[in-house]
Amino acid sequence: QVQLVESGGGLVQAGDSLRLSCAASGRSFRGYAMGWFRQAPGKEREFVTAISWSDSSTYYADSVKGRFTISRDNAKNTVYLQMNSLKPEDTAIYYCASRDHSRATREGAEYVYWGQGTQVTVSS
Repeated sequence: QVQLVESGGGLVQAGDSLRLSCAASGRSFRGYAMGWFRQAPGKEREFVTAISWSDSSTYYADSVKGRFTISRDNAKNTVYLQMNSLKPEDTAIYYCASRDHSRATREGAEYVYWGQGTQVTVSS
């Protein structure tokens, strides 16, 4: 059974940084694209960033470009989301997700496995 477990969320002030981790069990990340999504209270889930396996190309939502960085450590079966210069509008539950394909996309519906999420709260 595949499990994705996020960690690293918390309460921070605007301008601070956080690093989220997503550890997989049940299968290797090798060969599969990974993504991060988020959902704020009262809003729909939205794409944040994703990384392909084939060429490690990355994709970012415009709202986080230049502030967030996705990376992966295949040896540790872990994906990271480094979040810098956090803003109150970044407050959300952050979810890690995995595709059954090597190429990343921005579409949540194309991700097969999801974690339970980790709360990120940014105060002003």
